[in-house]
Amino acid sequence: MRLAFFHRPVVAGGSGARGRRASVAAGSTRLTAAITVLAALASAPASAAELPTFHIEAKAGRFHPERITVPAGVRFKIVVTNRGPGPEEFESIELKKETVLAPGVSRAVVFAPLKPGVYRFFGEFHPQTAQGEIVVVDDSAVSVP
Repeated sequence: MRLAFFHRPVVAGGSGARGRRASVAAGSTRLTAAITVLAALASAPASAAELPTFHIEAKAGRFHPERITVPAGVRFKIVVTNRGPGPEEFESIELKKETVLAPGVSRAVVFAPLKPGVYRFFGEFHPQTAQGEIVVVDDSAVSVP
């Protein structure tokens, strides 16, 4: 079985001009589909690398800072770094986000635009002390990194 994207299709009774026309038509359809996908990707919103980025460190069972203020209605990412000792988890039940980090590991968590409010997060390995909140404000005065 061939898995190549632009392979020549097999057409019943496909020898001669009829087979070539079917092959050209199939290739044209695939080319149109590829162009459509590329156009959609070009018009897609900014990649995660271009999003406003906020940083949190997990260290000794606590998050630093414990509060991050972000603007409402803006996609953003939080880069969580575990400074140890031991593993930690960044989790928000209400935002349906979680990631486990070994010591020395950093991970980016991307958030869809949020409505104003306070959204809590915690570290499941230290739930009593590793707690924080994302404060979403409807204010243009929030500095976006």
